[in-house]
Amino acid sequence: MGATKIGKYLTLEEFCTCTNTYKKYAANIDPFPKNSETIAAIKDLNQFIIDPVIDYFGRDRFQLTYGFCSPDLRSFLEKKDPVTGIKNGRIDPTRDQHMSHEKNRLGNYYCKRLGAACDFAIAEFPSDSLVDWILSQKLPFDSLYFYDRDRPIHISYGSQHKRDIWTFTPTRQPTKKGIQNWIELAKSSF
Repeated sequence: MGATKIGKYLTLEEFCTCTNTYKKYAANIDPFPKNSETIAAIKDLNQFIIDPVIDYFGRDRFQLTYGFCSPDLRSFLEKKDPVTGIKNGRIDPTRDQHMSHEKNRLGNYYCKRLGAACDFAIAEFPSDSLVDWILSQKLPFDSLYFYDRDRPIHISYGSQHKRDIWTFTPTRQPTKKGIQNWIELAKSSF
């Protein structure tokens, strides 16, 4: 399953095993999707977002930091590291689309927004410039989170195509303050 291509460049294995948490606890995590709709959504994300980015910037500069979040990975992200006592990750499976079309044991979607999401950066290219480029190319994203010019961005692709952009305060609260130019570009350029 892992060597399956999900776009021109990435394999499903790369997309599902790129997080530091997975690498740390790999022996205890099944990283792969169980729902075939998830595979289709991940392929769409690659076709409409990731492939154009890599086409332009190059595969060697593309740095995927978070792709698909399986239920196993989710449980480890919610736990604290036994040595440091720090939580393994910050996730919001009900909103962030990393769990795509996966369903819980009751048969409900973890995230009703569906689609798929990933976090990535481009080596030696500030993330604010990456956002500018994505908007200039009119890529059909659903949500985009900008954390800082030196951190990866989060981007999702789903049927809503909201082109909704957020940034975050120093206390990690979502805000649209200071990004009005991006918001206007996102709404006017699609």
